[in-house]
Amino acid sequence: MSTNPVYRTTLFKIPNPEDQQTLLNQYSELSRTAVKHSAPYILSLHAGPCIPDPRSQYYNFSVNAVFASLEDMQYYDNDCEAHKKLKDVVGPIKEGMPLTVYFEGGIVSGTQEKSENLVGKS
Repeated sequence: MSTNPVYRTTLFKIPNPEDQQTLLNQYSELSRTAVKHSAPYILSLHAGPCIPDPRSQYYNFSVNAVFASLEDMQYYDNDCEAHKKLKDVVGPIKEGMPLTVYFEGGIVSGTQEKSENLVGKS
């Protein structure tokens, strides 16, 4: 089993602003209901409409999630009931396929991340 966290970004094209709000509400629900072995397992979840930018290639809704392991991310993709419900909602409102990328480990930078990584280390 991998011991590195997995950082995942998913981008959607959701043309209707009302549908973007629907998706945001669904991610809010997922953040409260996603469990594995009766316990929350998503370490961090940030979701919301993107700030318009010509470089976005029409992707306008972004989700960043952190999982403790690749196995947890695979559970999210294949077995998580909360994620299945979200996919049912997003299916009819998205345009094209979402773009999903992820990586293990990497670097951590920034004041928030540094302070979180220093907690308990002395």
